[in-house]
Amino acid sequence: MCGIAGLIAPEPEKCIAAMLASIEHRGRDDEGVFMSDVFGEVELKACLGHRRLSIIDTSAAGHQPFLTDDGRYAITYNGELYNYRDVRESLEAKGERFRTATDTEVLLKAYRTWGADCLQRFNGMFAFAIWDDSEKSLFAARDRVGLKPFHYASLNNAFIFGSEIKAILASGLVEPKPSPQGLDQFLTFLWPVPPNTMFSGIYQLLPGHFLTWKKGVVNTSEYWDLDFSAEESGGAEAEWARRVAATLERVTRMEMVSDVPLGAFLSGGIDSTSIVAFMGKNSREKIATFTTGISAEDLDLDIIPDDIEWARRAAEVLPVDYHETILKPEITELLPHLIRHQEAPVIDMAIPSYLISKQARETHRVMLSGMGGDEIFAGYPRHMAMQIAGATDIVPSAVRKPLMRTVENSLYGGVKGRFTAPLRNAKKFAKSAGLDFEDRYLGFGTYFTREMKDRLLSEPSDESDPYEYHRKCFERCREASPLNRLLYVDFKTFMPALNLDTTDRTSMAANLEVRAPFLNRELVELSARIPSKLKLKGLKRKYIFKKAMENILPKDLIWRKKAGFGAPIRSWIRGDLKPMIAEHLSERSVKDRGLFNYGEIKRLIDANDSGREDLSLQIFQILGLEIWYREFIDSKRSVTTTGR
Repeated sequence: MCGIAGLIAPEPEKCIAAMLASIEHRGRDDEGVFMSDVFGEVELKACLGHRRLSIIDTSAAGHQPFLTDDGRYAITYNGELYNYRDVRESLEAKGERFRTATDTEVLLKAYRTWGADCLQRFNGMFAFAIWDDSEKSLFAARDRVGLKPFHYASLNNAFIFGSEIKAILASGLVEPKPSPQGLDQFLTFLWPVPPNTMFSGIYQLLPGHFLTWKKGVVNTSEYWDLDFSAEESGGAEAEWARRVAATLERVTRMEMVSDVPLGAFLSGGIDSTSIVAFMGKNSREKIATFTTGISAEDLDLDIIPDDIEWARRAAEVLPVDYHETILKPEITELLPHLIRHQEAPVIDMAIPSYLISKQARETHRVMLSGMGGDEIFAGYPRHMAMQIAGATDIVPSAVRKPLMRTVENSLYGGVKGRFTAPLRNAKKFAKSAGLDFEDRYLGFGTYFTREMKDRLLSEPSDESDPYEYHRKCFERCREASPLNRLLYVDFKTFMPALNLDTTDRTSMAANLEVRAPFLNRELVELSARIPSKLKLKGLKRKYIFKKAMENILPKDLIWRKKAGFGAPIRSWIRGDLKPMIAEHLSERSVKDRGLFNYGEIKRLIDANDSGREDLSLQIFQILGLEIWYREFIDSKRSVTTTGR
């Protein structure tokens, strides 16, 4: 696991050192640079840079950029190919010979042998760029689900890429400017929708896509998509459960390949607990697990219970080396640090993710995570909410919409006490339940509606539709079942843009690699074939997965109420973060920024403080955005910030 950066430009040697310094935290074991000869009428050079975190073949043989023996191809690569030994055997059968034990050499020679078709053979997480010195062309690709990032910018006489946007900014060739479209999407969802970022002119390569550059022309193409057309309508429930358990155990074992110490995150949820259980079955030693909890005083205003009691319960029944930390960070110092690493305002899960990664990195370099289980097996409350809301469709829309609006307006959303969660969830449900199918689901994931943004922004918001990409995803899977359409949209938007991106940034900020067996190609493609009725059965989320684990884990761990992985933002907004909010969102600061109407910000804060509405996440959004502006737009110093 590493950091990659590079560019095709005149005199790239003037840029690459600063680019690599900006992502030093992603790999502190080694650094390397490849530079081509001058080519083209404008005297371009191709330059690939690499920061290494050694995981497989930790010797000097794994130094990157890595070149083929003839010098034609050079690669800079971030990731792991879990099936690299199988791919290597196929290449050896074709006459290829290898001088290292690395997956890097396998990947590069697979490309030399099969071209872009090599991507169909890979099972892993990756982002890489390959320079072809004969064709004077660049080929770059990103893994199927988006576990590893790839950002790029294309200019008149330059193409720049990196694992992080900081590397692109550090080149000095791109000025950091806010993207109006990215900002609009961030306010809507908490994150900009790929391929957009928060920065104008800087984009993400979409998961399951590859990119080519030649003679200044950039093209992107899709090589894989999640396909629900193979969903099977039949099959015994017990057989599906057996296949799910067998596949998860196999891919977990596959992703345990490492030449350095390996452990796991243990939240106490069914996903991470299952991963730890299978790791234990396939290891001779106790698995080191790492857990973080929330202090009792911070739980009063939260909508979900803390998971730590369940993590302790899992540690009682599984052979683990258990490590626990109670979350109590210096949030006002940590928040700007995380935003520098995220290159965008952060969400609540970024805070525990970073802190637990730092703790784990003291003894381990690789961690396995339960990420992805909710996306492939239908585990989010909104999946169940859609099922419940669907029952109201028998009521005519002209009656249903005003009825739900009345319910929403009559409920308090931010009260403290035993009814905190039910009231808040009921209010959120009523806000969108009266809408039609697609709009209903999009509404459940919306934080600032168009009307709210119109009140908030000092000038009219961007006229583009923030839901455009989501609607395209809905259209692409129109023939799938209603539940699978929701899972597809999550898989293409929410999961890579929010969950996976946050996990990559926070773990790599701690110089730690995180793997996600639930998102292994084999399990993802199996999940697409499982009948929808076995994923969400009645109101039982992740039903078939939970049935699959009944022979592995105690039933109380499996069928417990779901909690989440986040931070007590609601308590912090009214407590530790209050002075920061008062300064960053003061009337003077807001007017100097010129982006928002101060009166509306004050109304949001007052409504939240009173308990009338639950607007903590929206206030956290606006606060994070102001910090982002200060870190990246006002001062430009953050482009060379490392994780130290």
